[in-house]
Amino acid sequence: MTRIVEPEAGPRSKRAAILTAAVDCFGEAGYEATKWSTVAERVGIGQTALYHYFESKTHCLLTIMRLELERSHDRFVEATKDVEDPVEALRTAVRAAYDVSPHEVLQMRILQNHMDLLSGTRRSKREEAERVAARQLVQVVERDWTNLLVKGMSQGSFPLRDAQLLGSSVLGLIVSVWRWYRPSGPTPLSEISELIEGACVRMVAS
Repeated sequence: MTRIVEPEAGPRSKRAAILTAAVDCFGEAGYEATKWSTVAERVGIGQTALYHYFESKTHCLLTIMRLELERSHDRFVEATKDVEDPVEALRTAVRAAYDVSPHEVLQMRILQNHMDLLSGTRRSKREEAERVAARQLVQVVERDWTNLLVKGMSQGSFPLRDAQLLGSSVLGLIVSVWRWYRPSGPTPLSEISELIEGACVRMVAS
């Protein structure tokens, strides 16, 4: 996996602020409903200044998606690296997936709502670079979960099954939450995490 090298953030760079504002806007109002000029207003810059960092609103969206996939992969690796027991590793991975900030919730909502964007080639070289990197990361994340299950099956902790199919099913269950979960809703994320953790263990171990 080749990661995109992030541009150096000098003291006057607005890139991080633009990404933060875009996540807030895209996650709250929706990508299609958000005007590019609204992001500029939140940052306190003119709209033309946005193009110094992102050549289009889509370029910014793809960057957000790629960064979220990197974060998810890194969180999985960090959470499970020292856990030897496969069942506990599965539980730990699920809990880590929901150990997130409100801003990260928005990032994951954006990612899940626009996964279809990764399927088609982009004409812009910069957009295409972000799309390809994001697609590669999707494969890495799927492989993370598949390998966790393969390890459990090889040790006899999980019944022998199609690990790739089962891994995709587990991951699909986990990420489906971000399409409907709202921090202001009646169900706390900790309760959702506990519910999904139990469901994943039953799905894999029974």
